[in-house]
Amino acid sequence: MTRVSRFLARLALAGACLAPVVAVPLVPAAAQAVAKAAQAPTETLTIATAGGARRFAVEVMRDDASRSRGLMFRRHMAPDHGMLFDFERDEPVTMWMKNTYLPLDMVFIRPDGTVSRVAADTEPLSTAIIPSNGPVLAVLELNAGTAARLGIKAGDKVEHSMFGKR
Repeated sequence: MTRVSRFLARLALAGACLAPVVAVPLVPAAAQAVAKAAQAPTETLTIATAGGARRFAVEVMRDDASRSRGLMFRRHMAPDHGMLFDFERDEPVTMWMKNTYLPLDMVFIRPDGTVSRVAADTEPLSTAIIPSNGPVLAVLELNAGTAARLGIKAGDKVEHSMFGKR
């Protein structure tokens, strides 16, 4: 075997070994870091519904950086978990699903803990704006279908240290 033919044989073998790697979609390093980041500590949140109290372990996003990141790039959230966005003041807010792979229910909450609106089954990876339709202090994100399954609706009361104390 000549030098050239050995080189071509090695090149073909290397190409065969690389083929599966090339087929994997590449994700930016920043997105990988976010996706691999450990879940933030959780706090207990309870929603008083007509069907009874519904308890969740929630990650609370209290600053601009964590609110901007939210559930982006995550592929899973436990059924009894959620993410609570603290907007620090009572005002209309908008949400979107850019870089969010999980379909979600968004529960918009007033400062006194009253649910003002539920946006059910939001579309993953969408840049469509999801408005609060009025002033709210917080938004709770749950796995899509959770609000309907547990009977969470406007008028229900959310219990968490964030509400009723400002």
